[in-house]
Amino acid sequence: MAQTNSTTTRRTFKHLTAFDRGKIAALYAEGKSMQVIADIVGCHKSTISRELTRGTVTQMKTGKTMFKSYFPDTGQIKYEQNRQACGSKLKLDDTIDFIQFAEKKILEDNWSPDAVCGYAKLHGLFDDAMVCTKTLYTYIDMGLLGVKNIDLPLKVRLNTKKKRIRQNKRVLGRSIEERPAEVAQREEFGHWEIDTVIGKKSQDDALMTLTERKTRKEIIVRVAAKNSEAVSASIADLHNNYGSLFSHVFKTITADNGSEFADLGLSVKNVETEVYFTHPYTSSERGTNERHNGLIRRFIPKGKAIASVSDVTISYAENWCNQLPRKILGYRTPEECFQEELALLA
Repeated sequence: MAQTNSTTTRRTFKHLTAFDRGKIAALYAEGKSMQVIADIVGCHKSTISRELTRGTVTQMKTGKTMFKSYFPDTGQIKYEQNRQACGSKLKLDDTIDFIQFAEKKILEDNWSPDAVCGYAKLHGLFDDAMVCTKTLYTYIDMGLLGVKNIDLPLKVRLNTKKKRIRQNKRVLGRSIEERPAEVAQREEFGHWEIDTVIGKKSQDDALMTLTERKTRKEIIVRVAAKNSEAVSASIADLHNNYGSLFSHVFKTITADNGSEFADLGLSVKNVETEVYFTHPYTSSERGTNERHNGLIRRFIPKGKAIASVSDVTISYAENWCNQLPRKILGYRTPEECFQEELALLA
């Protein structure tokens, strides 16, 4: 059955048109009250009052007698002038130093717009002569910066993978369900997530990545292959580097069920470090580490042989991750936070 009554309510607030102003002038000249004029025009009487004030000018009759009269053309001109003056204004001229700083950090250092704004505000680099994150994104969308959306990797990334639920037959050690609850809160230092990043599928080096959950500190180590022997050897090197502090810096390590972590528990059996394994095919349980692996891919794309990547590039990628200001850290860097935690252990 067709609906006979519209459910759309009449718009309460609207701008007067030139035709409305002409109608107001005619009715006002006839001596109609503001309420009557408002009912005919279709607005509130306050709108009529403000319009009469806006369009009324003082004129002089012959004999130098002054009088006031409402002119619709005057009201229209003042309305158009006010419309041009309303709305927020671009701050490019007032914030040019910040804009140039933002372009450099985004294009050369691969920072996100939010990291740029947060870092600048935290360190008081430009006082008030800067814009917020939302405005910076707006300027990029408007094409006012030398930065384009294609220069923002996360903004143009699409997830085309379908979620699959699969059963895992491999059980390498203690489940993440046994991990202490405080690890999930990220309030205690020393809890890490581990993974490997590969280039080619066979006969190639790999990268072992470790991410500390509280400070977001990233460690990237080249390993000879994606196998348990190479991972165990790299863990042993870390043990040697940190010495007696190892068990305090690495209280727990959470890994997936990859075969390269089969001996991870054995590699730390002589220290107090505990190893836990995520549920099968649940990378979200190592979300921080997965996020950092995505950042590393900016410098080492998928399919590129790890063996062909120089140590300088790997070191640069690690340093970039650790020097990137993070909103979740109050726009401090992971390296700053990590060093603060180490100082407490000394």
